Amino acid sequence: RDLAAVQELGLNLVYGVNTHAHADHITGTGLLKQKVDGLKSIISEASKAKADIHISHGDRIVFGSRFIEARSTPGHTEGCLSYVADDESFVLTGDAMLIMGCGRTDFQGGSADTLYDSVHTQLFTLPGSTVVYPAHDYKSRTHSTIGEEKEKNPRLGGGKTKSEFVEIMNNLNLSYPKHIDRAVPANMRCGIPDVE
Repeated sequence: RDLAAVQELGLNLVYGVNTHAHADHITGTGLLKQKVDGLKSIISEASKAKADIHISHGDRIVFGSRFIEARSTPGHTEGCLSYVADDESFVLTGDAMLIMGCGRTDFQGGSADTLYDSVHTQLFTLPGSTVVYPAHDYKSRTHSTIGEEKEKNPRLGGGKTKSEFVEIMNNLNLSYPKHIDRAVPANMRCGIPDVE
């Protein structure tokens, strides 16, 4: 699917950029590296996952005359990064902030306190018109805006305090991710499944 989109758009794929090491699925970066000559994988240094390039807060990924800047947004995991466009027109938030929600904070070094601070200092400080593209959405939505999230996000927006957010996150009672025992080890190896 990803390669078909790249070919259809006539793009030259240079980087496979990851926001964090996911627990609920295996990243496609490893497979893309096998199919695209010279493709470089990127992930945060704090994730401790394997990649060709490790980056940290403030680092820039340049493509053509544009760039995206990494912003450290831990809390869902210790190694989460969000990527802000050079003109702040969009942000790739991974699971740090979803559309009208956020990623869970109860494993992989997650912390509700930390996630609240990350979102409020690194994402909610962007212009209200900045388009938010999360890693995924369970209701088939593709984007939102910082303004909409600040106003309507039921976990993080609407003036929620940190203590209110922590209370919400502590009482989600989510089930253990089905694929965590397979996904996390594979994602720590850039999406390469365990070969037995």
